[in-house]
Amino acid sequence: MNNYLVANISLLYSNKPMLERFSAAAEHGFTAVEIQFPYEWSISDLRNAADTAGVGVHLINVPAADLLQGGKGLSCHPENINAFRSACNTAMQYALGLDAMKVNILAGNLNETDNKALCVQTYVDNIRYAAELFMAEGVMVTFEAINNIDMPNYLYSQFSEMYSIFQQVNHANASMQYDIYHMAMMGEPIALQLQEFANNIGHIQFADMPGRGAPGTGSLSIGEYFQIIDRSVYQGAVAAEYKTSGDDLVDYTWLNIT
Repeated sequence: MNNYLVANISLLYSNKPMLERFSAAAEHGFTAVEIQFPYEWSISDLRNAADTAGVGVHLINVPAADLLQGGKGLSCHPENINAFRSACNTAMQYALGLDAMKVNILAGNLNETDNKALCVQTYVDNIRYAAELFMAEGVMVTFEAINNIDMPNYLYSQFSEMYSIFQQVNHANASMQYDIYHMAMMGEPIALQLQEFANNIGHIQFADMPGRGAPGTGSLSIGEYFQIIDRSVYQGAVAAEYKTSGDDLVDYTWLNIT
């Protein structure tokens, strides 16, 4: 494909230590990587690994506290605004230290006592705050919908909700992160959305479905989506973010046909 491919090394090359995954990605022809949460490694160690491998760091997530462990997370809960801003400062240190081009802001999980409208407004305000903060350093802010099967309590799962948040944020430095896997799990019209909303998308990720495996392990026509992306006005990166099997013939064969 014409848009450049990025390896999400939080999921890819999972049979290797993190600092060895940069060179593994480079060996498969990737020129950049993304890391979901790089914060358990030092900036210097990550930077050295990236520089040695000759790859850039394209995107990292802003710290999300206990979100992936089923907790509430930070960015959509009013009581966590100060903690979210502190998380942005941490992400800024890593983004600048690694020359990352983008930071992604995950929302949070809700329980039965949370006011969803208030949480959405808090999330919008926090994205806008981060967009302004990171714009001064030339770092783009993105945000994403996550399907409600894998994360049933996540703030929003549908494309229409993500686009509504995009419109409410209304900031030049904030755009949608479109995850093909999550949108497929929600039954969204992926081909149509990739064409019609390309101007509003700041980052694209993909995995096959079901199972979130490599292209060719499920039912999605990933190659056709690549062609649609190439024909669209989207000029950004396209990131491989899928679960690996440990078998390179399964996990990376798709690279030969992109």
